[in-house]
Amino acid sequence: MRLPLLLACCVLTLSCAGSSSAALYKWTDAQGRVVYSDQPPSANVKTEQLRPPPPPANPNAAKEFAQRQADYKKKQAEAAEATDKADKERAETAKRADVCAQAKGQLKALSETQLAIFRYNEKGEREVMDEDARVRERVRLNALIREYKCAA
Repeated sequence: MRLPLLLACCVLTLSCAGSSSAALYKWTDAQGRVVYSDQPPSANVKTEQLRPPPPPANPNAAKEFAQRQADYKKKQAEAAEATDKADKERAETAKRADVCAQAKGQLKALSETQLAIFRYNEKGEREVMDEDARVRERVRLNALIREYKCAA
């Protein structure tokens, strides 16, 4: 009864106190007792070299994994945000180009004095734009072109 307890204490002591690179030897001495040591026996005895215990687990592994996972998710969110921003900028650029093209086309049509331009009033009736209405519309279109910074 006492031998297994002594054996367990020896193994526990050696595994805790020994470094992870030290060799561990097991043999049976002349009295029939099993001996564990970090030194090989001096006599010509059959020994068994035991593998050292595995290195201690990283106590911060869970924290490091969680941190790496959080960093990965943050990078994904930043990439998605950058993509959304680029998409919005492309949409804004396309809208600006469309507004500029329409304003320039309308301004060109208003410059043609021989061309009759019709508009619909509040009642839905069609009426011809007179010269004052053309001037007001040109001023509005020029302001729109400046606001959208359209290329000349």
